[in-house]
Amino acid sequence: MEFVFRRSYRGPLKAVILDWAGTTVDFGSFAPTGVFLKVFEKMSVPITIEQARAPMGLMKKDHIAAITAIEEVAAAWQRTHGRPCGQEDIDFMFEQFVPLQMQCLAEYAEPIPGAVEAVTEFHARGLKVGSTTGYTREMMEILVPAAAGRGYQPDAWVCATDVPAGRPYPWMCYINAINLQVFPMEAIVKIGDTLPDIEEGLNAGMWTIGVALSGNQLGLTKEQFDRVPPQELERKRKAIYAQMYQAGAHFVVDGIWECLPTIEEIQARVSRGEKP
Repeated sequence: MEFVFRRSYRGPLKAVILDWAGTTVDFGSFAPTGVFLKVFEKMSVPITIEQARAPMGLMKKDHIAAITAIEEVAAAWQRTHGRPCGQEDIDFMFEQFVPLQMQCLAEYAEPIPGAVEAVTEFHARGLKVGSTTGYTREMMEILVPAAAGRGYQPDAWVCATDVPAGRPYPWMCYINAINLQVFPMEAIVKIGDTLPDIEEGLNAGMWTIGVALSGNQLGLTKEQFDRVPPQELERKRKAIYAQMYQAGAHFVVDGIWECLPTIEEIQARVSRGEKP
């Protein structure tokens, strides 16, 4: 046989799947960062903000494990405890993390500027809105209603504890597709502020958009962001854009407030038969 049939989807985009902290709520992704600092301080192994943020986007227990694997943190743990950090230590720190995180989540439920408007526009274009997160279900049961009370409410949400493994595995995206009743995966766009967000979308076979300035990669509050000198902001923007493109993002924008033109560009590419 000289020819093989290959299907080409050229229909409409059907859904977007959004991250939470740093993408749609909690400008700068501060809710988890401060808690990681507290947990490691309690273990007499202080970490830096940069170390706390480095694995952001992972399920929170996986995030703790990733911090302990950072060379400087591992060495500090060895000096302090006289042994490497083990799984029992990681489990214990996660147990400490959960109640501390739940205590402050509602304080960080404020939608990022443009998020509520973006969801309205997504719906107006016939797109369903799902979401994934590194938070556990019990944490989301606090965050979801707190965000809804402030105007942000996706059509579906799936958390890391609902599936066998969180990011960068694609399972949360697949469950979103099932719950939203949309397919194929190439008709869905993943939007997030971390490198694991991008990996998750790619692994699920979706188009991916990285948001560079509202989340973990920049790590500034909205007030701090507004005060950054233009030249410094541009330097940081270029570095974050490069990181996200190197991670495989199809597109990178400053924040969710800039996503609609990119969604239209993706639709044009899909209509031409292009795949993620």
